[in-house]
Amino acid sequence: MRARYGVPLKVTAGIAAAGAAGLAYAAGFEARSFRLRRITVPVLPRGTRPLRMLQVSDIHMVSGQGKKRAWLQSLAGLRPDFVVNTGDNLSDPNGVPELLDALGPLLDFPGVYVFGSNDYYGPKLRNPARYLIEKAQGRHGLNGNAPAVGAVHNPWEEIRDTFDTAGWLNLTNTRARLKLEGLELAFTGLDDPHIKRDRYDRVAGGPEPDADLSLAVVHAPYLRSLDAFTADGYPLILAGHTHGGQLCIPFYGALVTNCDLDTERVKGLSTHRAGDNTAYLHVSAGCGTNRYTPVRFACPPEATLLTLTPRD
Repeated sequence: MRARYGVPLKVTAGIAAAGAAGLAYAAGFEARSFRLRRITVPVLPRGTRPLRMLQVSDIHMVSGQGKKRAWLQSLAGLRPDFVVNTGDNLSDPNGVPELLDALGPLLDFPGVYVFGSNDYYGPKLRNPARYLIEKAQGRHGLNGNAPAVGAVHNPWEEIRDTFDTAGWLNLTNTRARLKLEGLELAFTGLDDPHIKRDRYDRVAGGPEPDADLSLAVVHAPYLRSLDAFTADGYPLILAGHTHGGQLCIPFYGALVTNCDLDTERVKGLSTHRAGDNTAYLHVSAGCGTNRYTPVRFACPPEATLLTLTPRD
């Protein structure tokens, strides 16, 4: 068999077949291999009972994603004390009814939310290789509040209104409180730093002194937001956006984070330091993908049940 550019055609065919098989696995199996991750975070005052917090993020709902919808509905069976939604619920303007159906059972629980850029604007078709190169070069986010040229307006207002009607608290550059069986929880949230909608000056000042626990919530974990929350003394910051790297290398990890956070903290629980303060940081790998890149590799879709326990 002839060689092409010095490579035997059998080898070339083998590489192509392996690539096709990997793509089929990433799109056909792993991107729909939903799972729940469980972690414990010691942030409550001593003597208080543990709290179970469910974090959902980066759903990127596309019309017709029945398996994802059923899995999200099933999470209500965990009976969390409260839910935190860290944004990017949509990847298709026509997916709103299915998104709200998927989250319907969770809306019966107390909850808070922030939005991400894909709640406001639909994604654009892009060359994945160009995307990876740009992120590796440190090119992140949009230049100001305007969407990318040609971006589609997503009907985020309907999502907001449904969440608000259900009693979920909108944390868009603001503070809010939840009272849970005698515990007072305070939340401070930011709009999405990825499109420069964050306004920390509106919420600066640190945790609520009379609350049992103050939590910080943001969609994209840009360092400016993490630094501000940590310097102000928040014990736990919750974020999403990164998709856990989405396309990872086994035994190595993520190549990009789609923000200025380092790849070592692309998902899961870690810590963040600013000045003399240290905060826990939890970044959800999310349970969806951009509609134009519906693949995951070595990074399955997830939601996280965080059990908040008393400090040692």
